[in-house]
Amino acid sequence: MVDTRDTRDTGDTPDAPGISHPSRVSGGSRPASPTSVELAVATAAERRDLAAVFEGLSVEQWNSPSLCAGWRVREVVAHMSLGFRCSLPRLGLEAVKARGSLHRMTDRRARADAAALSTDELVAALRDNAEHPWKPPGGPTSALGHDVVHGLDVTVALGLERRVPQERLRPLLDAIAPRGLRFFKANLAGVRLCADDLDWAYGSAADAPLTGAGQDLLLVAFGRRLPPGRLRGEHRDRFTAA
Repeated sequence: MVDTRDTRDTGDTPDAPGISHPSRVSGGSRPASPTSVELAVATAAERRDLAAVFEGLSVEQWNSPSLCAGWRVREVVAHMSLGFRCSLPRLGLEAVKARGSLHRMTDRRARADAAALSTDELVAALRDNAEHPWKPPGGPTSALGHDVVHGLDVTVALGLERRVPQERLRPLLDAIAPRGLRFFKANLAGVRLCADDLDWAYGSAADAPLTGAGQDLLLVAFGRRLPPGRLRGEHRDRFTAA
């Protein structure tokens, strides 16, 4: 990630993951977009699945670094349930304290909540609110993206081989767009994202392919740097952690 404050809040802005922009699909038409109800069902399922994963983590894993620079797994999971635990007036007050900076506010709250809540409480906050209607400004797709990407921030960093179901992953890949890429400081200049596990690509056919699993390419689009060995292509080092 380029900046510890600018790349960790997936779904906390109208431009995350981005405005509608056609992704290129090899050999077929683009799948129909899911309805709001379908996205809500997918989001609830993702929260339950992640709660089950987090419930099985060791103390060492909870305190391990995530893909969000400066945040451990503990801070990421605390951040994931912020919208369930804090009312809008409370969030407004927090924003005032942070002098209007969304990133400063979410960083402060994640650190405070991670210190104040036990791991059992953090898991329960996610599991018990699986069907909570909270949505960031980007709507239901961004709500799903918030949970999927932050879940990957944890599982990929810990080396857990969890695969996001395609029906949850695909809408997020298809929503990748230039404005979202700029927000997350994901510089894809000269790069075409090419999934090797589903029929999806993003970018110009004239650009150099960056190949990997669809969920890893989603992380690239959200400004993350991945562990070595997950991406292929001449530009892989640009998107790989040192």
